[in-house]
Amino acid sequence: MTRKHEYVIARLVIGGKRFEILVKPQEAYRYREGAKISIDEVLVGDYVYKDVRRGLKASPEELRRVFGTDDIKKVAAEILKRGELQLTAEQRRELLNMKRRQIVNYIARSAVDPRTNTPIPPTRIEKAMEEARVSVDLYKSVEEQVPRIIKAISRILPIKMARALLQVHVPAQYSSRVYSQVIRMGEVKRSQWLADGSLIVELEIPAGLQNETIDRLNELTKGNVYVKVLHVR
Repeated sequence: MTRKHEYVIARLVIGGKRFEILVKPQEAYRYREGAKISIDEVLVGDYVYKDVRRGLKASPEELRRVFGTDDIKKVAAEILKRGELQLTAEQRRELLNMKRRQIVNYIARSAVDPRTNTPIPPTRIEKAMEEARVSVDLYKSVEEQVPRIIKAISRILPIKMARALLQVHVPAQYSSRVYSQVIRMGEVKRSQWLADGSLIVELEIPAGLQNETIDRLNELTKGNVYVKVLHVR
């Protein structure tokens, strides 16, 4: 999205005083979203301004008075987290599309069709959002927006947020390696090592990840795994 040398202003107003920095738009947005990205990758230049367009820089004294520090990187991080990005219409549209995809994927991973307790394809969720004319807020987190969106699309698409509890039985030759992977897949509710070296795990995951998780377990064990869905709630 970002062409070479393209930048935008990130602006924060505190107590009637304006503070601005120059940033790369996509990197700045990812930083706000919590991506593991260095502030150095976001900033264009090493200045905090009172008015970028007029070239008016904030003094170290002003920064210390308002932010408690004159460290440019720390001040810039505050501006990014609490302020707003002055985006062009095209940049805003592209970032909104990105946020929309994040929401769709989150719902697909966490929700099921209550009639069958099976995952719902992302394309169906996206279509329901379009039919319900759901709006997406660029600056609110995915988790904040999902309850409102679920309520809106539930009038069109049977859907509920749910978690699945799987019972996984892994043969001895794969048990140690699989266990180290399983603990990253969800929440281990119970684990039991049997006398023959095999492993039984009760694993709770977002309900929409059932197929993906079972596929991954089969991949790790070359198909030598038994998985039972204990419940979906």
